[in-house]
Amino acid sequence: MRFLVMLAACLVLSTAAGAAEPVPVGLVAILSGPNAAYGTAIRAGAELALAEIDAGGGPKIALTVEDSGGTKDGAINAARKLIGRDHVAAIIGPTLSNEMFAMGPVANGRGVPTIGTSTTAAGITDIGPFIFRTALPEADVIPVTMARAVARGVKTIALLYASDDAFSKSGFDTMRAAAEQAGLKILTVESFASKDTDFSAQLTKIKALQPDAVGISALVEPVSGVLLQTRQLGFGPQTLFIGGNGANSPRLGQIAGAAADGLIVGSPWFVAKPDPLNQAFVAAFHARTGHDPDQFAAQAYDTMKILDEAIARAGSASPGAIRDALLRTDHHGVMGPFRFTDHRDPASAEGVVVLEMHGGAFRVAE
Repeated sequence: MRFLVMLAACLVLSTAAGAAEPVPVGLVAILSGPNAAYGTAIRAGAELALAEIDAGGGPKIALTVEDSGGTKDGAINAARKLIGRDHVAAIIGPTLSNEMFAMGPVANGRGVPTIGTSTTAAGITDIGPFIFRTALPEADVIPVTMARAVARGVKTIALLYASDDAFSKSGFDTMRAAAEQAGLKILTVESFASKDTDFSAQLTKIKALQPDAVGISALVEPVSGVLLQTRQLGFGPQTLFIGGNGANSPRLGQIAGAAADGLIVGSPWFVAKPDPLNQAFVAAFHARTGHDPDQFAAQAYDTMKILDEAIARAGSASPGAIRDALLRTDHHGVMGPFRFTDHRDPASAEGVVVLEMHGGAFRVAE
């Protein structure tokens, strides 16, 4: 782990004089552009956790935040700055799976543990031994959503996805496999580019086939555009729309309005979860920001707490020691009990709930 790791190892939590040294940590998130809703939620969740850590006397963390802009190059440049300029001992982020596939090899190659809080595509932790994620892979969530669709009487489905985005393509692969496993008949598969705004050709074809459900794997902006056009084309309430993790954002209701009503999506977290720890988090987040958290804020909140505990166990700011300490995680947070597998993925998919959009907000699906 070369010079930077040796340098970071010198930043021990306690100096000879007994004074605590801040541990440099980086956060890479989308804070500008069309997908900034994800990144701003992640930053807010992480910063709330850090404020609570500071108030509780935990290991001091010096957080540096970098905006990736939602691009691969932006994520790579952010990682290089954090590692080369700030000598971070760990990184939280980036936001999108596309970004992690680009940035992850940089961080892994420099031996810096990196934790994705929202990177759900297949293959993320295959990047290398320093890449972790606290986000449940789509493969653990989408089958639960598909089972709910079957319970509602769905027998046929059309699938629609953004073919130029790693997250969306991975979600589509999982959606197709889950539909087949559930015994659904797939009537057609249609694709689009993630920056497209006209989906009328694909939706006209889908409407003519009269599927019971339409599965959409994409980020929130194109999902919203698709839903708006389905209403313009006369799709009726009998068609069930199913989203992946990209649709699990309050932005869906803000953009699509009533057109999003009825869409269902699986989630490992819900704002109304009655657990006292979660309700305390929701109240603190609302007091700090003026609005409720979403899944992405909750995952980032837990991730910062998980990293703080790992730094305490490591007893130093050595990236290698922190990486090993992360593997010993046994945390109970707002997402519930959490441990990493040996492959650095979440160890359990328990607690996945199916949410339904109604009146611009998600509620637990009936």
